[in-house]
Amino acid sequence: MIKENGNLLFFENKKDIESGEEKHGKWKLMIVDDEEEVHQITKIVLNDFTFENKSLDFISAHSLKEAKVLMKKHPDTAVILLDVVMEEEDSGLKFVKYVREELKNNLARIILRTGQPGQAPEKKIIVDYDINDYKEKTELTAQRLFTTLVAALRSYRDITIIHDNKEGLEKIIKSSASIFKLQSMRKFATGVLTQLTSIFHINKGVFSNQSSSFAATKSEGEYFILAGTGDFYKFINRNIKEAVQPAIYEEMMKLGKSKKSIYFDNHYVLYFQCETGSENIVYIDALNNLSELDQYLIEIFCTNVSIAFDNIYLNKEIENTQKEIIFTLGEIAEARSKETGNHVKRVAEFSKLLALKYGLPEEEAEMIRLAAPMHDIGKLAIPDSILNKPGKLTVEEFEVMKSHSALGYEMLKRSSRTIMKTAAIISLQHHEKFNSKGYPCGLRGNDIHIYGRITAVADVFDALGTERVYKKAWKLEDILQYFKNERGEHFDPDLVDLFFDNLDKVLSIRDAFPDV
Repeated sequence: MIKENGNLLFFENKKDIESGEEKHGKWKLMIVDDEEEVHQITKIVLNDFTFENKSLDFISAHSLKEAKVLMKKHPDTAVILLDVVMEEEDSGLKFVKYVREELKNNLARIILRTGQPGQAPEKKIIVDYDINDYKEKTELTAQRLFTTLVAALRSYRDITIIHDNKEGLEKIIKSSASIFKLQSMRKFATGVLTQLTSIFHINKGVFSNQSSSFAATKSEGEYFILAGTGDFYKFINRNIKEAVQPAIYEEMMKLGKSKKSIYFDNHYVLYFQCETGSENIVYIDALNNLSELDQYLIEIFCTNVSIAFDNIYLNKEIENTQKEIIFTLGEIAEARSKETGNHVKRVAEFSKLLALKYGLPEEEAEMIRLAAPMHDIGKLAIPDSILNKPGKLTVEEFEVMKSHSALGYEMLKRSSRTIMKTAAIISLQHHEKFNSKGYPCGLRGNDIHIYGRITAVADVFDALGTERVYKKAWKLEDILQYFKNERGEHFDPDLVDLFFDNLDKVLSIRDAFPDV
């Protein structure tokens, strides 16, 4: 039988329906009394007791000390039958305070039983202590005990549901806040799996120890795994048909057509489509029984995940647009100086490679890649007569040409965006030389920002190998000899060493972006 809940489909477990047994064990009943006979009689009377198809798990404590140890060990105790007078006249009352105030357990239902009501007057106890019922031992006949226990368990069940809902919704809020911070699609997918696992762990019985999961997105008609845990970790970036059994793969393909999420006996497939049209699935296997609360939390979380996916795709679109604008501006500057082709793209990729090899973080290296295309943006302010002069520039003309570094910096420096600040540094300093003979500031060595030092290597290597209006392209062997000669003079010696150590990668980038 299939139960539909919004866009989620849940296949009921036939074994559970036929047997009437739930997978979450028994109700824990703690008996706290210093008389062994009370323990024995209570167990005999309640031996066949069941409530909502769950029997009792008896826990016996004969003293305050023992009761404290057992309660700490069994925080999921549903009902406590508690004697007032044990080794001391108020041992039972001390235990109540321990449970409520020290353990902060407000879920367990505490039924106070006393054979000496005069020592613990009912009115005072009810007012002063957080107990749920008060009975004299002579009152508790077999029938009365049954009725009292059913009422207590009903109350425990209801407040536990409320508590779990509250905890679950708090987890949803925290999880949603966490995933909304993640802007990388892969990090986001990993975050979704982590938070979904955390939500399920509200009910510790949902996951088995062998649970594995993955998040996948659709590309060109097929789903590819973005993030995975357990057995699926090794399948990241691969087609889901390589990771799951054929029958499960067929299930997933059907979901793509029906646009529904389905919970089977032991695994769960979540499908959702974003407003941007992106189709995504999350798969979790080795699940135990999902409660209605679990299903409800999934539905809420998935709504938030779908919104977050939309935000990431939209942010990605904005980011790609910004990248395109930046590269276009760089190409415009190059085009004005008759330097067509993929110069700015090659410089960008060379710069990122050197940044990573130098030890800069991935995020910073990517920022350099995005900013490097604007290294010559200041050329937009240089007159064509100088910019495109085929012969050698005069001293005066060269001074004008050199001003493009400072002009580019002035264009970019006012922005508060990190990428523009990075581009401003690169524009200003990529013509500085390690020996202080560069321009515009004559900086020496490490006084030149690492962004400028990196882009200097990338720009000069590509410029020498490219034909310009004022020169022919150099041969590769001549370029490499120039870099050896200028190690520690024009260029940072450490970066020159990294350049040669990774020359195969540098040449691969050059070949990947040929001039057209």
